[in-house]
Amino acid sequence: MGTCPIKCYTNLSSLDNPPEPAPELQETAVVSLCDYPSFGHTEVTMCMGERLTVLSDDGDFVMVRSTTTGRDSYIPTNYTAMVTHRWKFTGISRYKAVELLLQPNNQSGAFMIRESETNRDCYTLSILRRTNVSYLDNVKHFRISQLQNGWFYISPGLTFPSLHHLVEHYTESADGLPCRLREPCFIQGLSNREARPVPVAIRRPTINWKDISRSMIFRRNRTESDNSLVSEGLREAISSYLQMTESSGHSWDT
Repeated sequence: MGTCPIKCYTNLSSLDNPPEPAPELQETAVVSLCDYPSFGHTEVTMCMGERLTVLSDDGDFVMVRSTTTGRDSYIPTNYTAMVTHRWKFTGISRYKAVELLLQPNNQSGAFMIRESETNRDCYTLSILRRTNVSYLDNVKHFRISQLQNGWFYISPGLTFPSLHHLVEHYTESADGLPCRLREPCFIQGLSNREARPVPVAIRRPTINWKDISRSMIFRRNRTESDNSLVSEGLREAISSYLQMTESSGHSWDT
């Protein structure tokens, strides 16, 4: 049999489905993509990169209130972007992503994930890399592709069950990116409580299968408080495998 070239990364040591993000982290914020108005000597009523309060939505236009100036503006919907999880932007172009990330409040490692403009089935990770010389500051873009099973990857050899797991991994290690992900793109008016880090999945102890016997996997008198080494689904799979192999003289104990 051949070997699979793809490494499936996950914090879960058993074959459990990854946990869904907490509901409070899925609240959507509306962010301004420009200063408005941006012409003449008219006083600005809305600043780029700030959170807006939507007062009414007419489809192509929205009435918003600035968290910076406190003033109301009736603006085209494409002057705004929707943000979930603090780092996932919807309705933003590559050009505007660069503008937001180059704002002075962002440091090296600031990032966002946005919908790809060239491939509707993909996302793009945009990362700011600051240097000591301001004109060399730049934003790099990396395509996030999706497998048929729903897993995501930047490098084909490293896949993740969700965008949350991808962000978590590259926050811990650059692993081929220009730098580690540090903070999501700064949004004026978004509180620290809403900028909480990605929830980390509970990690069970690493299993050394050479030291595991049948009795450790299939303990009979388990209680609800008993911390099983493997999930119920994996235990059933192992049981089925053993039933098929025992007749051929294979032994589980080592």
